[in-house]
Amino acid sequence: MEAPKDTIISRLNDLIAACKDREQGYRTAAEGASNKDLKALLETYAKQSAGFVAELQAEVSRRGGAPAETGSLTGWLTRGWQHLASVVSGGDDGAVIAGCQRGEEAAQAAYEAALADALPNEVRAVVERQYAAVKSGHDRLRALGAVAAGAAEA
Repeated sequence: MEAPKDTIISRLNDLIAACKDREQGYRTAAEGASNKDLKALLETYAKQSAGFVAELQAEVSRRGGAPAETGSLTGWLTRGWQHLASVVSGGDDGAVIAGCQRGEEAAQAAYEAALADALPNEVRAVVERQYAAVKSGHDRLRALGAVAAGAAEA
């Protein structure tokens, strides 16, 4: 049985907030990254997040709800993005990557919570596609983090 409309809208708005937090986190990280390839990757993830937000907002509107427009202060604090502000100034790409990984873990958790609900098929398809992209981003960051850690030890 499909979740009630209000539950679906609320869950989508939770994802919008998580994606807004993700977008801002990546923008902050890109500003602090010293490696140009890493900076470009982080900017790509920020743009991806903005696209996810637009898509989720359209789904909320389609269901007659008011789409969230911002991330959440709680999200900022609990998602680990705040850590970026302190490490970005040092230009430590390994620390930037680690902060992004923590943010991606929080975004994944938000998507997993949404997928635990009985979403309509068309909404589930959007959420699953976005979740796969977030997981892919996390995996790529984890690999980059391992490379950065290895380089730091050398």
